[in-house]
Amino acid sequence: MLEDKPVESPAAPEIRPLRLAIIVGALGVVFGDIGTSPIYTLQTVFNPADPHPVPLDEANVYGVVSLIFWSVMLIVTFTYVTLVMRADNHGEGGIMALITLLRRGAGTRGHRTAIVLGFLGLFGAALFFGDSMITPAISVLSAVEGLKTIEPDFKDGVVPITAVIIVALFSVQRQGTAVVGRYFGPVMIAWFVVIGACGINGIVANPGILAALSPTYAIAFIGGHFHIAFFALAAIVLAVTGAEALYADMGHFGRRAIVCGWLSLVLPACTLNYFGQGALLLQDDSVHSAPFFLLAPEWARLPLVLLATAATVIASQAVITGAFSVVSQAVQLGYLPRLRITHTSAKAIGQIYVPWINWALMVSVLTLVFAFETSAALAYAFGMAVSGTITITTLLFLYYARQQWKWSLWSLVIGGGALLVVDLMFFTANLTKLVHGAWLPLAIAIFAFTVMTTWQRGRHLVTASRRQIEGPLRPFIDELADRRPALARVPGTSIFLNRSDDTTPLAMRANVEHNHVLHQHVVIVSVETLPVPRLADDQRIAVDALGYRDDGVVHVTVHAGYMERPDVPAALRMLPAEVTQGGVDLDKASFFLSHLELVPGNSTDMMGWRKRLFVATSFLTADAAGYFNLPQDRTILIGSRMDV
Repeated sequence: MLEDKPVESPAAPEIRPLRLAIIVGALGVVFGDIGTSPIYTLQTVFNPADPHPVPLDEANVYGVVSLIFWSVMLIVTFTYVTLVMRADNHGEGGIMALITLLRRGAGTRGHRTAIVLGFLGLFGAALFFGDSMITPAISVLSAVEGLKTIEPDFKDGVVPITAVIIVALFSVQRQGTAVVGRYFGPVMIAWFVVIGACGINGIVANPGILAALSPTYAIAFIGGHFHIAFFALAAIVLAVTGAEALYADMGHFGRRAIVCGWLSLVLPACTLNYFGQGALLLQDDSVHSAPFFLLAPEWARLPLVLLATAATVIASQAVITGAFSVVSQAVQLGYLPRLRITHTSAKAIGQIYVPWINWALMVSVLTLVFAFETSAALAYAFGMAVSGTITITTLLFLYYARQQWKWSLWSLVIGGGALLVVDLMFFTANLTKLVHGAWLPLAIAIFAFTVMTTWQRGRHLVTASRRQIEGPLRPFIDELADRRPALARVPGTSIFLNRSDDTTPLAMRANVEHNHVLHQHVVIVSVETLPVPRLADDQRIAVDALGYRDDGVVHVTVHAGYMERPDVPAALRMLPAEVTQGGVDLDKASFFLSHLELVPGNSTDMMGWRKRLFVATSFLTADAAGYFNLPQDRTILIGSRMDV
């Protein structure tokens, strides 16, 4: 807390001890999405209503099961678990963290490339928003559809029941996951044990399916039946849904816990279930409509449907929480306006609730449920979101590995090229399903990407215009010191929040020019978000006397990580009296905010429609007083109008 103390990057995060509780927690949160993919993957591959159907015969069953297994091994186990999860931003993972790493590590030569890849990563984050809408819809639908294996006439009740579950799920988000989260792990452990046991039951009946463990079946399927296998990839990619969650949730549980959970339970259970379903399809091709549920004995199907519903709710919870996290990071990095974010746990920093996003997601998910009605109809939309995100993540990682880890060019071309070829095959296969639903996540991503880039551009232009209006801070302070007669000073403390640390707050300038008065103690506060997840208290603030140590005016920079929500009063309480040129009574201080009313102007810096979008998006901006935790009864807004 010394004056002008530089902020250093936090040290590498301490390696967490690998405790059973952490692994159980990871099983409950991280693996819900990928762990429920066996419900719908194989039934989608062999769906006879598919525009490019895969004939259900022995060779194709062996080929598909083998291709599913090796896709999971290559994309999830090798690409994500072995490689990508080593690229962390002080313990945090996910595509936003990868974007931050690229921005931070870009040198002069690679700056332009890093910017391009950064925008590509931003599009990947936008694809995740589509994923967060589709996952709850397809997951819960696929689980409730299991009721049709018990009573075929129940199909008319699938959509209403799904809608009720989804409304209930989003309605409890404001409570946070602190209470129910402790039950997620045991439920998912039960889920993986059950689906593994069901798989063993199928394999025992036809152990020959284990031959599909050999990659020769996958290679033969692609090489000998490429015209079938290529289109099948659009559905096979569903087996790796949730791979991004392993990376994104790394900051909550640590890499070791996620790797342990994946290798010890999730991967074996999913593998057994896929092979069990394959064995069942070889015995009875009439089960193609629901091989997952029909793999279980008849007496166990209703309990399995109930367990599947619980598992898919957990999977949905994980992706909803992920959406909140991505939005929070996007806000801190300047890609979205300041939204109201509520922390739902005093102990867990990552447990947040974003009301606007929550209700927007609920409406979107319900719209998808009523529009598509079945999980099969949503499958290709889901596949496009998954394959697009995986391809972008791999591309960003390979560039990062080359620039930061100094991977040799030949290993990048041969090894990285092979990974990209696999990812691009899945992506291009899904492009063939554009008219069958794959357009949906692309449309969502394009819209989200447009909003984020428009906000970033508009914010940059507004900041530049605002800097001209505000004027430089130090000359303004010099004018105050040289002013004759001296400006009237009244008892008390005024705290002016300002976006920049070198310009004059509009509210302060207006107060001087119109009221000709200042408080005895003036603190100008700027909040700076750094490209690290969190900061220690001794890195939280820096103080600048602005050249005068006895005028009662100081500037304080409050630093925050991009995973944190700035708390200005809490930060200011860390300041000793001698640093602020006198005691600052925060319990009586007045907080001043500058408010801008934005209107589309005649400038040519942005297209007209983007100006209107930027202005419309600005209405989502949360109350600054609440966002920075300022006391509502002592916060004063001073506004002005600005053309964009």
